Amino acid sequence: MKKSNNLLTKNEIELLGTSLNEIEQKLLKQAHPEGLKRIWFQGDEPYFDIFFDVKNDEIIWFQFTLRGKSLSWNSKLRKFQTGLTNELQLDDVSFYAATKTIENDEKLDVDFINLVKSILQIRSEDKIFVQALLLFD
Repeated sequence: MKKSNNLLTKNEIELLGTSLNEIEQKLLKQAHPEGLKRIWFQGDEPYFDIFFDVKNDEIIWFQFTLRGKSLSWNSKLRKFQTGLTNELQLDDVSFYAATKTIENDEKLDVDFINLVKSILQIRSEDKIFVQALLLFD
């Protein structure tokens, strides 16, 4: 099968998209400002997460991490930022999810942005993913 989007096949992209499960709200820390809701999806692969912050039914921030790479967007800047996470480094600190750091890329990783879009398109029946896809236009 032909490889695309950071060397993943269409089947691999579909498996990633369908593996995303929403994490129950009661498991999330609820120290958010009034009216802000955090939605967290976790995939079957380690370190595969999507976080959305939503206010008044609009995404105001999201972060997508997969295989040590990150894509984020926020409503203030209204642009994407790609980067690398420390999640694949093998030191003691990176074993704890709360210690995730992201080093922003100097130049946007367009291939990763396209991969994220492809994964989100797999879930185009879910309202939050449809909203996220609109940010790519």
